[in-house]
Order: sequence, then C-alpha cells, then structure tokens
Amino acid sequence: MSYQAVDQKKEDFRKYLEKNGIIDALTKVLVGLYEEPEKPEAPVDYIKQFLGGPSGVDVEALRQENEELKKRVEELQAKVDELSAPTNAPSDASEGAAPPTIVETPQA
Repeated sequence: MSYQAVDQKKEDFRKYLEKNGIIDALTKVLVGLYEEPEKPEAPVDYIKQFLGGPSGVDVEALRQENEELKKRVEELQAKVDELSAPTNAPSDASEGAAPPTIVETPQA
C-alpha cells in the first residue's frame, strides 16, 4: 500500500469517527476520567459505565446462554409446528372406530 493510500484510509476513518460522534464521546469520557479527584482502580469499567455499557458482566457466559436459548427456541418451534400440522391419519384413540353420531332430541 502506498503512503497516500494509508493516509487516505486514516483520514476516512477519522471522518467516520467524527461523523458518528465517537470522537466527542471519547473526549468527554477521557476528560471526565482526568477530572476525577480519585482515579478509579478499574478505568476500563469507568469508561464503560460512562458510555452506558454494562460493567462486571461476563460477556462470554451471556453468549453461551444466548446460543442455548436459540437452540431451545428452535426445538420448541419444531414442536409447535409438529402439533399445529393438520393430520390426515386417524388418531390412535379413534382408530377403527366409527365417527361419532349426533342425535338430536326434540325439545318439549
């Protein structure tokens, strides 16, 4: 890659960051961290909290749980589809039996 192409790529990325407010957000969080009278022991958590992200969350555990729940949804959807599908074959209980007869009785 030529020097100009790298420079252009950097400039495009800078414009992207600026256009989407990322530079302002990062500047604010860094100024806030700088102005903190007592510096936090976990500055990354401070930055996450400042930007509205969760802190103390096990992302990998959440991803695994999400995958398990997706599989469970697929299983349940298959069961719903199976139970919702119309059946042409008679059920086991009525197999070989005559269809029920409706008898009307005259009312007085």
